Amino acid sequence: MRDQDRAFLLGLLGVVIFAITVPMTRLATDRPGFPGLDPIFITAGRAAFAGVLSVGYLALTRAPRPDRSQVFRLLQAGLGIVIGFPLFLGLAVRHVDAVHASVITGALPLATAVLAALMLRERASRAFWGAAILGFALVLAYAWLAGDGGKGLSLADLALLAGVGSAAFGYIKGAEVSRSLGPERVICWVLVLYLPLTVPVTYLARPTDFVEPAAWLGFAYVTLFSMWLGFFAWYRGLSADPLRVSQVQLVQPFLSMLFAIPILGERMTAMASLFCLAIIATVALSRKLR
Repeated sequence: MRDQDRAFLLGLLGVVIFAITVPMTRLATDRPGFPGLDPIFITAGRAAFAGVLSVGYLALTRAPRPDRSQVFRLLQAGLGIVIGFPLFLGLAVRHVDAVHASVITGALPLATAVLAALMLRERASRAFWGAAILGFALVLAYAWLAGDGGKGLSLADLALLAGVGSAAFGYIKGAEVSRSLGPERVICWVLVLYLPLTVPVTYLARPTDFVEPAAWLGFAYVTLFSMWLGFFAWYRGLSADPLRVSQVQLVQPFLSMLFAIPILGERMTAMASLFCLAIIATVALSRKLR
């Protein structure tokens, strides 16, 4: 198998893993009529258990320790991918279904591109900014029309948007040190650095009442795959062939919607499908115009 094909398959595997994150987070989270897990426990617990696995990985691979400047960026990345995104997503899917959340989080590649242009001071064309504004306008329009009977943005929608911004920020900060530290080591060191926070919070937020077995299954998935192995596949493929592999992320929101059907028994509405395809199109356009 050619190196380019291997990189593409690894990138696709990472996207599929991340696409299942939204429905699995809803499966794990407590909501009316379903005794699941508290979002705070899910956020801290998935990072804590994945952090323990990271300690073993870093020890086995004899990974070098990050220097002070790298540690600072890793901590910043963790604010987005360890705390911000999973917490906001967990809070949101208590009140909206996974199909709805998948459409909103479909703006993540676009948000990452926008923050990269702003934070890394990359030059971007006016056409790129126009596509970015259009993409976010589509997200807001969908949230406005689909949420609460068309009465406007809900708190869940605002939480999803905050999660998108958090994840994009974390991706950018992680990318800043991925070349010097190594793609797979970035997520491992982020998780290890946050263990002093995530371990005690996990213990304090642990469930004391009955939790549905399905919720534990969702928690196990977002811990092992979403928080850990998914980054291994995605970063390895992306670092080998960034231009080709980055395009695979365009299908992630649509895959999330598809996975929500068998996992949660949800229904994909025509409006959700149309807005999802429109958002994917604007993301693809923005990458060409940049």
